[in-house]
Amino acid sequence: MKKRIGVYICHCGTNIAATVDCEGLVRFANTLPGVKVARDYRYLCSDPGQDLIQKDIQELSLDRVVIAACSPRMHESTFRNLLSSSGMNPYLLHIANIREQCSWVHQDRIQATEKASQILRAAVARVLGQQALTPRKFGIQPSVLVVGAGIAGIQAALTIANGGMKVTLVEKAPFIGGHMAQLDKTFPTLDCSSCIFTPRTVEVARSQGIELLINSEVLEVTGFVGNFKVKVQKNPTFVDFNKCTGCGDCVEACVLKKGTPSEFEEGMARRKAVYIPFPQAVPLKAVVDKESCLFLSRGKCKKTCIQACKAGAIDFEQKEEVMEREVGSIIIATGYDPFDPHLLPQYGYGVYDNVITGLQFERLSSPSGPTQGEILLKDGTVPKAIAFLHCIGSRDENANLHCSRICCMASMKQAHLAKEKTGADIYEFYIDINAFGKGYQEFYKRVREEGIYFIRGKGSEIFKRNGRLVVAAEDTLLGTPLEIPVDMVVLGTGLTPRRNAERVAQIFGISRSADGFFMEAHPKLRPVATQVDGIFLAGCCQGPKDIPDTVAQASAAAAEVMSLLTRGEIEIEPTVATIDPELCAGCKLCIEYCPHSAIEFFETKGISSVNEALCKGCGACAAICPSKAARQNHFTQHQVLAEVEGLVT
Repeated sequence: MKKRIGVYICHCGTNIAATVDCEGLVRFANTLPGVKVARDYRYLCSDPGQDLIQKDIQELSLDRVVIAACSPRMHESTFRNLLSSSGMNPYLLHIANIREQCSWVHQDRIQATEKASQILRAAVARVLGQQALTPRKFGIQPSVLVVGAGIAGIQAALTIANGGMKVTLVEKAPFIGGHMAQLDKTFPTLDCSSCIFTPRTVEVARSQGIELLINSEVLEVTGFVGNFKVKVQKNPTFVDFNKCTGCGDCVEACVLKKGTPSEFEEGMARRKAVYIPFPQAVPLKAVVDKESCLFLSRGKCKKTCIQACKAGAIDFEQKEEVMEREVGSIIIATGYDPFDPHLLPQYGYGVYDNVITGLQFERLSSPSGPTQGEILLKDGTVPKAIAFLHCIGSRDENANLHCSRICCMASMKQAHLAKEKTGADIYEFYIDINAFGKGYQEFYKRVREEGIYFIRGKGSEIFKRNGRLVVAAEDTLLGTPLEIPVDMVVLGTGLTPRRNAERVAQIFGISRSADGFFMEAHPKLRPVATQVDGIFLAGCCQGPKDIPDTVAQASAAAAEVMSLLTRGEIEIEPTVATIDPELCAGCKLCIEYCPHSAIEFFETKGISSVNEALCKGCGACAAICPSKAARQNHFTQHQVLAEVEGLVT
């Protein structure tokens, strides 16, 4: 049957027409085999442009359409929907990219038009061999997995649960809250962090729609959008949470006198082997640390914690438990790690007393911290001079090139608190002040007016002289070197990806950007999505953010999830691979090369088969298959070779 192709050339305003002779391209298209009509229009993606195509499809009985315009990433879905509404199969469309591949990269109009003609000829040759395809539909599990229970995970989980959907919230730590739980106050309003944050954590614990799994990790994710199967390992706390009342009697009874550095207090205080992370912890339950517990690690303890616990909650028989959950969508909110200043030895962190990080300062300043909110030196005295150094581990070719966004404001907030509580001389060493948010510039002005000294120059070195710390820097405004003696130095450490980010990326099949954070599908148009359908990002796992931006992104991710799951079913692209069982030799090369684990081997038949729901249509199996049994729908050998021949003819 003779094909009837419609070819449409878009001017794209002047993006294409300024470099390519669109009218000449129409005349050329009319000479190509199978072309019934060829037209040009200023904006084909506009309603009048689409009406023009739809009218031709109906009146001229077109059975193929070629659009010569911009990248298919921009408007392929637009024109596919147009074909569907006109009664034509949407996979009988081909987009010839003459904007990005031609007009935008050439200046010579004659040569650009010639190249556009070749691209168009290849597109027409290819579309002749394209076949009608039908998407497959699958039901959706109306439940969500949220990984990470910092402020991002909490916001996302509560938004979804309040929308009536079931949420499984997985947190690696024995409490929820993440780094926000460690903060004293938040900028720029200086709200008490616990006051605005604790009610949210309590709401999570009380929510009927949220299954909270603390001390847990995701081991494996299989399946596809709408139908993910997740394995979660729940690590033992050696305390029965159903019995524990959080009274703390077991903590008092623990015989580990010296204790071990407290993770929550950033090593500025010590905890026992059985401990409650902090007074406002949710859940407010005791936890036994397997590594430091004398009974679990050495078998030598008298187990006084068991004797002290009147509720009988201590349970040393607890084992790891692996649970399986089926969910329709996943939100990853695993947060960040602070930059490790040990990696920059010039700042003396870990060498000199009273050189601390910003998070350690937060714990000093917090009323629930190791000094009950007093800013004190290691010897218990009040500092008379404090230096705050910005960009430690950020904007640094020797560490991380990216800006961590929050460090300027966090350091200025801490400088304000230090001035307020100690009356000390405060020095801020900075490169540039990044005060980008609502009310941030005003806060910067307020801090300057409080008598805090701002020195434009990054601290280059810290050393000791006459028993005091000395910060060496260059004032770049004055062009002079400085050496300022102080009693305490606070390093404004940047935000870095989690140490296990690579493993998490492998488990969920997502990508990481050059800075190590998880990569979004599109930085502007799809900032919370990943390249894996149904998996979304929230918070600092995607890049450094302050609390307002984190909450906003978490809410956006929750909205995307709810929009997806309320459909009831998901449509899977048909441009997937298939394996011809008659040709398959059972070599399993396709299984080895498939990056999405979408191919399985049937031992009884000795052949491989593609799970169409998992397949992303990358074509790796078709390229590697020695017997040509693996084929890629919409990119068959016949179609691709026809396009190549069209280019070189």
